[in-house]
Amino acid sequence: MVYDLSAFESLIKNRRSIFPQDYTGEIIEDVIVKKILETAIWAPTHKLTQPWRFVVFTGAGIKTLAEEQANVYKKWTLADGTYKEERYQNLLTKPLLSSHIIAVCMKRDEKNSVREVEEIGAVYCAVQNIYLAATAFGVGGYLSTGGITYMEDAKKLFGLEKEDRLIGFFHLGVPKRTPSPLKRKSLDEVMQWVSQ
Repeated sequence: MVYDLSAFESLIKNRRSIFPQDYTGEIIEDVIVKKILETAIWAPTHKLTQPWRFVVFTGAGIKTLAEEQANVYKKWTLADGTYKEERYQNLLTKPLLSSHIIAVCMKRDEKNSVREVEEIGAVYCAVQNIYLAATAFGVGGYLSTGGITYMEDAKKLFGLEKEDRLIGFFHLGVPKRTPSPLKRKSLDEVMQWVSQ
């Protein structure tokens, strides 16, 4: 197969994290979100374990997610003395700026001999596909790993077991403007070429 390499390179270079404060508030069609996730499931996966799981919130579901995550945060941080009211309020309100929020999860198979790091890597490859597909559709998005992502109690909200992982929350929205170009180190700065 021959692909348009120029378009492919442009897609990769124009991918950006676009945050909720930069969304218009318009709602993305569910069919587009499903198409974006359809690309995610074609990520590489060792032994075809396909460990990714997605829980999609939209409409009133986003308000439910906001309230549930705020409650988990409050319970967890009151217990360890790190509670901050501002953070709690942010968890209640920030999600409401997104059209859709996808809880990105890694589900382990008990019979699976694949190392956890490889399963997490597969899920992050799926996340990159989400980023690229969103860019292709003109949708803004970013993966948030803050809030309740690493709190053990959060797993229950998404039907995850002890050995599973909540990877983060992928926010989607219609961007207000085209993002600015980014700079990257040159390839020569990050590559070592060994030929002997």
